[in-house]
Amino acid sequence: MDALLLSRIQFAANISFHILFPAITMALGWVLLGFRLAFARTGDKRWWDAYMFWVKVFALSFALGVVSGITMSFQFGTNWPGFMETVGNVAGPLLAYEILTAFFLEAVFLGIMLFGASRVQPWVHIGATALVAIGTTMSAFWILVLNSWMHTPAGFELRDGVVHATDWWAVVFNPSMPYRLAHTLLASGLTVAFLIAGVAAFRRLVGDRSGGSALQLRFGLWLGAVLIPVQILAGDLHGLNTLEHQPAKVAAMEGNWETGPNVPLLLFALPDEAARTNHFELGIPSGASLILTHRADGVVPGLNDYVAEDGTALHPPVAPVFWSFRVMVGVGVLMLAVAWAGVWLAWRRGVDGLPRPFLIVTAGMAFSGWVATLAGWYTTEIGRQPWLVHGVLTTEAAVGPVAASAVATTLAVYLAVYAGLLAAYIGVITHLARKAAGSSPAPRATPVPAE
Repeated sequence: MDALLLSRIQFAANISFHILFPAITMALGWVLLGFRLAFARTGDKRWWDAYMFWVKVFALSFALGVVSGITMSFQFGTNWPGFMETVGNVAGPLLAYEILTAFFLEAVFLGIMLFGASRVQPWVHIGATALVAIGTTMSAFWILVLNSWMHTPAGFELRDGVVHATDWWAVVFNPSMPYRLAHTLLASGLTVAFLIAGVAAFRRLVGDRSGGSALQLRFGLWLGAVLIPVQILAGDLHGLNTLEHQPAKVAAMEGNWETGPNVPLLLFALPDEAARTNHFELGIPSGASLILTHRADGVVPGLNDYVAEDGTALHPPVAPVFWSFRVMVGVGVLMLAVAWAGVWLAWRRGVDGLPRPFLIVTAGMAFSGWVATLAGWYTTEIGRQPWLVHGVLTTEAAVGPVAASAVATTLAVYLAVYAGLLAAYIGVITHLARKAAGSSPAPRATPVPAE
């Protein structure tokens, strides 16, 4: 492998590890605020127990997200100096805005959120939780502004090969940003929904029949059942936006080689870039055209439209994009089935009547949000290739002069460290789940239950 491919793999490994934790904290902050407000309104200690359990998970996720984010940012200077040299006038301010509006907010109020429940008035603790939740969302906002701009750049001009912003409004609200932001925030909500439901199901499997585990299981299932249809709608709108601005990516997602109408939705295929065809296709007639254009005879772009005269592909690698997209959609369908089945079973039988096989499936789905998030991230990021900034900067032009051997060595170290940290993270959550049957001390100034 050359330095370019190794650097791409290394950055993919770093960002794959990093994104796991914001995928939890973005939505979990708001869920914690909901738990805290429910306790303040009702005085029901089950809500407080839920808050105290999940605030520990939030703190652990936040810490790992910060540390892995710092590691990732260093690679802009080591492996990808061409990125900041070319688009630093846009990327630099956007990253700075994240620190100024989000990271400082989280850092200032996180301590009160974690340790201040028995030391400050309830309204102060609720306010701190709300501000931390706002901070996580603002962090996601600015990062996704930059990422979306890399896919659909706008509001800039090139001067001597360097990008200069001409309209910051157009930079921030670039064509794909609203769709990518909504899709990502909903993905975080689903990740948290199934994490809460999965951990609660695990607690019940190991003998915890408390009202707290029942409440959290019901909450997670309902949250997932409500969000997944919204995510399907947001995904459809995002797909239409991608079709407009990045048709080569859509062609790779669909494994479609020739532009034309009545394109089938391929459920299974083995794309062959060398032969520029698919093997062992299994599809739904006109399905891709119907989904992408909302018409059975709608025209879907083909990969063969994106080939240079010398035969060089100007489209992304087909197989990774094709399969990662199907993994994302497949996990989403499974989420829909589990959440809706769980809500229906809980309504008919009550949480205590949920069958053991369903609890096992739900516990196994605890980290399914991670799988879907990574698959979706690979779809969109690999789908941007060969561009780093679409139409402006290629990935090859941005890579630094680091020796392949040095990149390979650090990549191996990163993978080993990340595997250990991931195992430790899951182990801590499992340990917390096993110990969760006990009660947590209530905060000062416990409110009187609402009448």
